[in-house]
Amino acid sequence: MDFDALIPITMFICITYAIKAVVDARSRAKLIAGNGSEELVRTLVQTEAQQRRHASLRWGILLLAVAAGFALIEAFGWREVTPGVIAVLLGVTGAGNLLAYAASRKLA
Repeated sequence: MDFDALIPITMFICITYAIKAVVDARSRAKLIAGNGSEELVRTLVQTEAQQRRHASLRWGILLLAVAAGFALIEAFGWREVTPGVIAVLLGVTGAGNLLAYAASRKLA
């Protein structure tokens, strides 16, 4: 397998993430430097913490659902990529997203 194509893709992802991190940090710094109220800063920090928890919950549920889909594929003995195999993976991914949405609604 030729992994040479992954190098530019990985570099693009890293650069994009670095730009996002810098923009987020600058916006937070400007908010704090602009004499933002203590309540505003506290709300911002709490909201970001809640978003991180919900993102972790969503990824956990989604990865468990995809693992269940691969387990189903293995249990049925499917060895080739067919529309049925793709449908199973897409179905469990959708179910995982719906479960994550329901779980985040209960936590909110």
